[in-house]
Amino acid sequence: MSTTTASAPQQKHAEQKGLAGVFTRFREGRKHGWGIFHLGSWPMMIGGMAMIISAFLPWIYVTLTQELIGESFVLRGTDGPGVLTLSVGCLAFAGAFVPRRRLAIAHAGIPGALVAGICLLQSYNLLVANMDTQWGSFLPGMGLVLAAGGAVILLRAAWTMYRGWPAP
Repeated sequence: MSTTTASAPQQKHAEQKGLAGVFTRFREGRKHGWGIFHLGSWPMMIGGMAMIISAFLPWIYVTLTQELIGESFVLRGTDGPGVLTLSVGCLAFAGAFVPRRRLAIAHAGIPGALVAGICLLQSYNLLVANMDTQWGSFLPGMGLVLAAGGAVILLRAAWTMYRGWPAP
């Protein structure tokens, strides 16, 4: 009789395969912060995917070319710093599955700070280029905005994990 009661919890987790098992582990990870998923898993997945997607979107619109060729020239993320954003976005997404506290915080904090710095530098370059030419000639694209949003989400996740992860 004791063998059936002891194997019941193991059977419960063994029966939940696929997405049901993943959602069960998410709930368990939220409660105590161990296992595959932790309290920063969802924000790290969202922030990492935002960075990955932003690498393929337009980062800068150059409207000076509209009078010459009839359309705005577009600089995509993969033409410049978006390649780095793509690689650290994959690193941040992978950090959502790391159960170690320090490593998970590093997987959120380093890509978040790096991409935030890139976005601030690109914004500064846009302002300088607009001041040197006609104002409104260089406009930010959705990729730049999405990368900055992903960086903010990751930095917030790193701070939340640093403050709220239970001590061993």
